[in-house]
Amino acid sequence: MTITETAESGLGSGLKTRHLTMMGLGSAIGAGLFLGTGVGIQIAGPAVLLAYIFAGILVVFVMQMLGEMAAARPTSGSFSNYAEMAFGHWAGFSMGWLYWYLLVMVMGAEMTGAAAIMGQWFGVPPWIPALVCVVIFAVINLWKVSGFGEFEFWFAFIKVAVIIIFLVIGVLLIFGLMPGTDPVGFSNFIGEHGFMPNGISGVAAGLLAVAFAFGGIEIVTIAAAESDNPAKNIATAVRSVIWRIVVFYLGAVLVISFLLPYDEITGADSAAESPFTRVLAMAHVPGIVGIMEAVIVLALLSALNAQIYGTSRIAYSLANRGNAPKALGTTNKDGVPMNAVLLSMFFAFVSVGLQYWNPAGLLEFLFNAVGGSLLLIWGFIMASYLKLHPEMDRRGELSLRMWGYPWLGWFTLAMLLILTALMLSDSGARYQVLSVIIVFGALIGLSFLAPGAKTAKAAKAVRDRELK
Repeated sequence: MTITETAESGLGSGLKTRHLTMMGLGSAIGAGLFLGTGVGIQIAGPAVLLAYIFAGILVVFVMQMLGEMAAARPTSGSFSNYAEMAFGHWAGFSMGWLYWYLLVMVMGAEMTGAAAIMGQWFGVPPWIPALVCVVIFAVINLWKVSGFGEFEFWFAFIKVAVIIIFLVIGVLLIFGLMPGTDPVGFSNFIGEHGFMPNGISGVAAGLLAVAFAFGGIEIVTIAAAESDNPAKNIATAVRSVIWRIVVFYLGAVLVISFLLPYDEITGADSAAESPFTRVLAMAHVPGIVGIMEAVIVLALLSALNAQIYGTSRIAYSLANRGNAPKALGTTNKDGVPMNAVLLSMFFAFVSVGLQYWNPAGLLEFLFNAVGGSLLLIWGFIMASYLKLHPEMDRRGELSLRMWGYPWLGWFTLAMLLILTALMLSDSGARYQVLSVIIVFGALIGLSFLAPGAKTAKAAKAVRDRELK
């Protein structure tokens, strides 16, 4: 077996570059953009842009590293496979299950949020629309992958279109080009409070609030294995997704900061409180609260749909490497890992149930671990890239390259360490790091019990012989 072969020939194919791109956007643009943007602005003022730029640079570099490896060796295990190639079975096992856990918990939170709004619409308990969503998305994800990709493309397209419309209307408002409006100038940047009203410490706190806003686009590299031309499509999709995500987030924050005084912006618990709603209300868009509620529900459900896909493919890859029950590695006639999809749906609904039950201390611990998981996953992506790049380069596998090896890789790792230090110095964020360390340690322990440990050792011996 060569180093680039996988045991994933049973998966379907048919995803195109546009599907991969929209899946990445669909997973990364959730309610956090529409409801959570105000939190960072409230903490740091307009200077939150610096925090978003820092986070944007970090995620651009991380995704370029991941894209390089994915274009060279496409696999539905993505960074889990690369961690295993670089550091051994324990790393691949722990990264795969950590990401599965992260997505399942986030799926539960998104389903809870969407179900609460839909329950209000129809005057029914939230568990009813949640159950309906589970059934609908199970059917969609059990569909052949090309059909799933087309559905997710149009599902995600709606909220992308809303963001573009918001940016256009925002620019018109800024320059006073909407009827009955005047140019706003830079009053909210250089006025009474200034650009950085809470100083550097405010920007640091804002960074903690927005650091993981771009999380979720890793799913693009997971989907690459089911595209018709993985190496070409992943290279195109990674470039497209990372720049669009950064532009959408930075553009939205810039528009909001121009148009709304920072001390009037708060975190939003409902569509009516969203800074997006307040900006569009300035343009006298009729029925804006109802429109934003619908957009937020679509954003949540689109992200949920993409994440069901991501968890099922990670579980499928783990099963094929002996790191999960064999039943999760079976596919139907269309190449869909049915059991892996159903497992993800089951645990997503369990996550919803946990949030309604809300056992003391457990839910806080679980979500703290989710908050720190991306920190660890991004760190392993960087470390895997630094370890595997020379090998891939020597074998002529690189069709997409991260810039400036190895210096930009080490620079990005330094950025991640700065973020980690900030989290450890903050009493609220510190528990995210500590919780994920506990979960990560437990996963490492479990990795030695998995049958895949022996298989991985044998595969490593084969790879080592090939590299001599």
